Amino acid sequence: MIERARNLILMYGWNSTAYQLLNPGLQLWFSAAGDAVVGYVVRDRVRVVAGAPVCAHERLAAVADEFEREARRAGEGVCYFAAGERLVRINAPKPDRTMVVLGAQPVWRPESFLHTLHTHASLRAQLHRARNKGIVVREWSTEQARQSGELHRCLKEWLATRGLPTMHFLIEPDTLDRLFDRRVFVAERAGVAVAFAVSTPIPARDGALVEQIVRGTRAPNGTAELLLDAIATTLVYDRKQQITLGLSPLSNHVPTTRDDATPWLRILLAWLRVHGRRFYNFGGLDAFKSKFQPDAWEPIHAVSCEPVMSTRTLRAIAGAFGGSTAAGFALRIATHAVSREFGRLKGES
Repeated sequence: MIERARNLILMYGWNSTAYQLLNPGLQLWFSAAGDAVVGYVVRDRVRVVAGAPVCAHERLAAVADEFEREARRAGEGVCYFAAGERLVRINAPKPDRTMVVLGAQPVWRPESFLHTLHTHASLRAQLHRARNKGIVVREWSTEQARQSGELHRCLKEWLATRGLPTMHFLIEPDTLDRLFDRRVFVAERAGVAVAFAVSTPIPARDGALVEQIVRGTRAPNGTAELLLDAIATTLVYDRKQQITLGLSPLSNHVPTTRDDATPWLRILLAWLRVHGRRFYNFGGLDAFKSKFQPDAWEPIHAVSCEPVMSTRTLRAIAGAFGGSTAAGFALRIATHAVSREFGRLKGES
């Protein structure tokens, strides 16, 4: 089943999230014609879809209808999370659809990304800083990366610094066992891995998503920039057309577009922008991506198959990322926050 999905993704994967359908934890649905795949999880009787159906562009509307009919027969709703412009366009005329802007993803031609990285003074300084600390980046084979205890150590150290407990779905951190066509670039210091980045193909756009940048505790400043330099250089060499750093949630770079968020959801999103930094630094992530001066910002949506997005759908989305129910995820967040605060106070005492 995984290989069948992979073949379809390599033919038709257009969303930057397409390859992430192969991540652990997702159910895979195939169209009756066998020419399309959808990756999703079910929470609170809602199918939360990873991005959009993967299929030929001209088949997108028909495949989505087929998937939604099957969900209705099963008594389940559907919400496409992190949908791009293609799915938004076919759903915009439908009155029984809610579309909420989640944020935006920055995109570049690899050549322009490298130009900014090498000509912007502060970015160039970061590259020099990492090199002066002895950081060297090279690409590892997928087999070497999968078996590396050093990369798993880096991942564990990186996750320990996160403001939220480990999340899954479209931000599954443990991809090392399912690399397949992904490419892994490793930052080494004196022959020891201190950080790595994962480049994931976007086949139908002839580009790549930088799916992960993982820094261990021994990675100096500038390591992330040096990893991105290696990825972009490889994409230029391979004559690829696009690079993206993925969704920047709650980004301020979203163009004016239709947003059907209800008042309660608008209030929640506004609260997250102001207070969410305690758990996740949305603004810092947006600023990091912005400094590379994207060629464009593409709006990313949640498209829910209901006239007004319900709290059930919101719970389902939270449950999808939390790997459990929304209530269970909320409990894990609270426990994680208390633990981190206790550790901080203990360190100050």
